[in-house]
Amino acid sequence: MELALGIAVGILVAATPLIYAALGELVVERSGVLNLGVEGMMVVGAIAGFAATLATGSYAAGFVAATLAGAALAVLFGVLTQVLLANQVATGLALTLFGLGLSALLGQGYSGKSAGAFPRLPFGVDVIALMAVAVAIAITWFLNRTRAGLVLRAVGENHDAAHAVGLRVVAVRLSAIAFGGAMAGVGGAYLSLVQTPFWVERMTAGRGWIALALVVFAAWRPLRVLAGAYLFGGITILQLHAQGLGLAVDAQLLNMLPYLATIVVLVIISSARWKSRLDAPASLGRVFYAPT
Repeated sequence: MELALGIAVGILVAATPLIYAALGELVVERSGVLNLGVEGMMVVGAIAGFAATLATGSYAAGFVAATLAGAALAVLFGVLTQVLLANQVATGLALTLFGLGLSALLGQGYSGKSAGAFPRLPFGVDVIALMAVAVAIAITWFLNRTRAGLVLRAVGENHDAAHAVGLRVVAVRLSAIAFGGAMAGVGGAYLSLVQTPFWVERMTAGRGWIALALVVFAAWRPLRVLAGAYLFGGITILQLHAQGLGLAVDAQLLNMLPYLATIVVLVIISSARWKSRLDAPASLGRVFYAPT
């Protein structure tokens, strides 16, 4: 029983940063924007949250700083792609590289330091992990039950038609992009403050790319993101406990599976035929040229 409880908590902890990052990216993609810079925003959020927590002694301040840092990086992406009309794929990749480099620079003085153990609820679960479920439910309600959610989805499906009926396409997308960055920042802060409460360069270790894959696996449905994240988290924990559970499977093979799945998904979303089959937002990745 103790082992089973430990594995269950481990799965929750491993899945939580993926949930926050993937939910943020889901909202961005439902607005018609493809941001491949999730990894960069997560790692900047991780160092911002860690630095703020050490400076103030407050975990709340750390998560607020991570949220702002992720949003700021996302707004930079939004200005480049929505105002200056830069290529979304190239800009997203550049954002990841920029975020990795910036975090490495800012984190030079924090190596070897610890933020301390994050407060836990009974059974070893933390409140941030539980909040992830509430956030997924809230986003589902927002997209399906509110006028603002309907507007965002309309922009993602056909930005020209949305503009024709008076919707502010660029403003809607910039808001979605900022929200996605904030969520990625929270996911990064969870890594450096809760999952492993210390700073390590490149500590996101590809989780931003896994979050991108989760959005496609979930078919752009928030609640399905939860299931996919817990599955990925289960694979991560399984490879850690493989020998203890007596599984005759190479741990390196299990460790490789999430990243292999990510590559497959990135190939899929580059195909227009597969995007239509997966019911992707029709305007996903397309540039909006506002009539003059």
